[in-house]
Amino acid sequence: MSAETISAPFAPNTALHTSSLSSQSSSLPLWDRLSSWASENKATVYTIAGVAIVATGAGIVYYRSDSRTGGASGAESDAKKKASKKERRKAKKDKEKDQAQPEFKVVPEGDQQEAKRNVPTVETDPSEDLPQIDPSTVDSFSDQERKGYAAKLKVAGNKAYGDKSYNEAIDLYRKAILCKPDPIFYSNRAACYNALGDWDKVVEDTTAAIALDNEYVKALNRRANAYEHLEKYSEALLDATASCIIDGFRNEQSVQSVERLLKKVAEAKGKAILDGKQKRLPSPTFVTNYLQSFRPRPRPAGLEETADLNEDSGKGQLRAGLAAVEKKTGDGYDAASTAFDNALELGDLDEHEAFAYNMRGTFRYLRGEHADALMDLDKSVELQPSLTQSYIKRASMHLEVGNREGAAADFEKAMEHKQDDPDIYYHRAQLHFILAEFGDAAKDYQRSIDLDQDFIFSHIQLGVTQYKMGTIASSMATFRRTMKKFDKMPDVYNYYGELLLDQQKYSEAIEKFETAIEMEKQTKPLGMNVLPLVNKALALFQWKQDFQEAEKLLQKALIIDPECDIAVATMAQLLLQQGKVTEALKYFERAAELSRTEGEIVNALSYAEATRTQLEVQEKYPQLANRLQGMGGLPGPGMR
Repeated sequence: MSAETISAPFAPNTALHTSSLSSQSSSLPLWDRLSSWASENKATVYTIAGVAIVATGAGIVYYRSDSRTGGASGAESDAKKKASKKERRKAKKDKEKDQAQPEFKVVPEGDQQEAKRNVPTVETDPSEDLPQIDPSTVDSFSDQERKGYAAKLKVAGNKAYGDKSYNEAIDLYRKAILCKPDPIFYSNRAACYNALGDWDKVVEDTTAAIALDNEYVKALNRRANAYEHLEKYSEALLDATASCIIDGFRNEQSVQSVERLLKKVAEAKGKAILDGKQKRLPSPTFVTNYLQSFRPRPRPAGLEETADLNEDSGKGQLRAGLAAVEKKTGDGYDAASTAFDNALELGDLDEHEAFAYNMRGTFRYLRGEHADALMDLDKSVELQPSLTQSYIKRASMHLEVGNREGAAADFEKAMEHKQDDPDIYYHRAQLHFILAEFGDAAKDYQRSIDLDQDFIFSHIQLGVTQYKMGTIASSMATFRRTMKKFDKMPDVYNYYGELLLDQQKYSEAIEKFETAIEMEKQTKPLGMNVLPLVNKALALFQWKQDFQEAEKLLQKALIIDPECDIAVATMAQLLLQQGKVTEALKYFERAAELSRTEGEIVNALSYAEATRTQLEVQEKYPQLANRLQGMGGLPGPGMR
């Protein structure tokens, strides 16, 4: 992996890849981290809805393929996307046209089975007299006669189709089928129903064609198209995937179909999950990372531990919430969330009311209650415009839903009230980073450092940004200075280890991860950040293919933090790499359950549905499972 592929700071992805603004760390986002595993051992790769499929000896490996790259290359990628819109529209029209066409052309050499069905046909006069053909007469013809009549009826049907006389063509193909139940005749009749928009009939005829030839690519594609129109997206995805495997992933239109269908399946299921999802806090790892993205400040005057407050008052509950946050544990965060709710319900907060809205809005945001969180932060800035942290948090929420203008406006408002607040520059740098504006990001990180030298994450993020810009020496120097300055902080060792891992310096990377793990144990025994454990698992897998030890580390991470989506999804990918597809599916589904936003859920479900489809293809088309394994060798060492 090159320096350009190091991604934004750790946070579970959203559809717009913006939630990393809300995290302080430089860890790779979830799906990027998974994708790096297989990127150098791919035998067959194609991009599907931001997810790639790699055929290896373990089966199909699905992994996130994120377009965010460093510097000019990212801009180049965006330019290519813009330039190809017209091409994509044309490809879509060509595909629809192709799906509706009857089959009477010679296929390219190389697919012998298909070629047998599509031998060149000499056009004859379709008006040539034919005997009456129906169920009562067809048995009176010899085999040779039936074959001859079927060939003539096919020619006549093709001509009728070309003249857009679809019902006539349907009747001619019907008679051809009576003479000879050939999969091509069923598929051609399906093309007529396709042109008429009769999708149930398309499914019926393509199913008959596939029953006669279960590797009939055109029939599979036609049925996938019909299923898509019937909004049976899972069935369509299965057919499109089978078609891709049969074609060896060479047909770009089939690949695009899988891309589209996987997204539709994941979006449909994701919406259902989100609608029924219980609002709760994410993993302690996530909450800690978010809260630590703001510089620690002393408690507001009057909320100190020594202050004489009734615990059942609004101020007492606000103080209790702050004390619970300081524990940095799952139970502590749950208690804090409840206490901040109680504080505002009890009221009588006086000068602390704006701060109370800020804290309740923070935890509502973390619970996924986006609209209520924004209302709380609006109230906070209304009551106390000088509370810049409320603007910053509101900016991160705007960015998460793709409102970049709203985010930029909030940063400007924050600066109007307190131009020397280093948190403003740190979080605005995150915005620049996500937009691949690395030069501006580096300036803001440096400004944040100039205003406050003691906030470790400004230094870490500056090093990551320099790495993204391709100035590797500067990045490494920044990390070495940061390790010297913050030598007792586990975070710097963990994230420096990631950069070393990206450079395939496995031994050095593992050493840094182990240092981070030991420091986490000593400094935060009850609220340990499990990311160094996950990173060490990745390193051992990439370096030595040590599945067993990697699994042990991930299991340990999940015992400490059962709701850490990074650990869950990494375990899923590790199982998938070993061909343990059924087990991997359970973990991908769990990752979807743990996701906070619709975009995160869709990302996780893309993996789950891709994995589920792999199982279904193997079950329905066992011969394709063997072919799939033949497309690529077993993964070797040095997967990055």
